[in-house]
Amino acid sequence: MQISMTVNGNEVVSEVEPRVLLVHYIRDVLGLTGTHWGCDTTNCGTCVVLMDGQPVKSCTVLAAMAAGHDIRTVEGLATAGTLDPVQQGFMEEHGLQCGFCTPGMMLTARALLDKNPHPDDTEIRKAISGQICRCTGYATIVRSIQWAAAHPAGAVADVAATDEVIEGTDTAIPDIADTEVKA
Repeated sequence: MQISMTVNGNEVVSEVEPRVLLVHYIRDVLGLTGTHWGCDTTNCGTCVVLMDGQPVKSCTVLAAMAAGHDIRTVEGLATAGTLDPVQQGFMEEHGLQCGFCTPGMMLTARALLDKNPHPDDTEIRKAISGQICRCTGYATIVRSIQWAAAHPAGAVADVAATDEVIEGTDTAIPDIADTEVKA
């Protein structure tokens, strides 16, 4: 059967078998491997994508059911080479270890922040409660989402350009990555 949908802002049209899951369509047909495939039972949440702005577990959605919808994967978070605040927050607050759950967590966080730009800890934990992280203990994930809420789009570029401040102090570490070294 032929299906069409918008994926990360691009219209895609494909011929697929009616039984193909959205996760396999995204990974195998479109080649977007940031969406991970974990349990096939909706338990882990590694396969979360946004469908019309709402988190869905793509291991239990048929690609045919997504026809006509707007799908956003982790590859669609960054715009024009600038990380989404959620992505930046996961970097700043070390919200990942192995990274397997990270794409789904970030998309769930983006959906939460789009609906509620200033969630409290309880709201964040409720939003990510359908996803499993076996590495972090969730504290760094919650801090990552809090960071993103405190640095909405547009503010992230300003943060990246500033010097790093040592946590708990007023001490700034200058960014010298582009400084020319003279002998």
